[in-house]
Amino acid sequence: QVDLVESGGGLVQPGGSLRLSCAASGFTLDHHAIGWFRQAPGKEREGVSCVGISDDSTYYVDSVKGRFTISRDNAKNTVYLQMNSLKPEDTAIYYCATDPSRYCSAYKSQDEYGIDYWGKGTLVTVSA
Repeated sequence: QVDLVESGGGLVQPGGSLRLSCAASGFTLDHHAIGWFRQAPGKEREGVSCVGISDDSTYYVDSVKGRFTISRDNAKNTVYLQMNSLKPEDTAIYYCATDPSRYCSAYKSQDEYGIDYWGKGTLVTVSA
């Protein structure tokens, strides 16, 4: 059974940092592209960042480039999202999600229906 469990969300002030973690079980992480979607109140789900089966294959949505960094630890079957210089508009539920394309195609096309597995999400709130 595939399971994705997110952690690391919380309340942070603007300009602060958080690191999200996604622990995967039931499959081998190094055979999958994996990343993070987010959904803010009243908005559609958005693909934020993804790392493909090779670590140099990464994707970031324009609004987080230069602030967020995705990484994976295949030995721990875990993917991370380091979020720096957080802004109020980053407030959302962040979902860990696997992409069967192996090279983040679903993220690049912002196609949530191209995702095969989802975590339950972790809430990030950026507020003073």
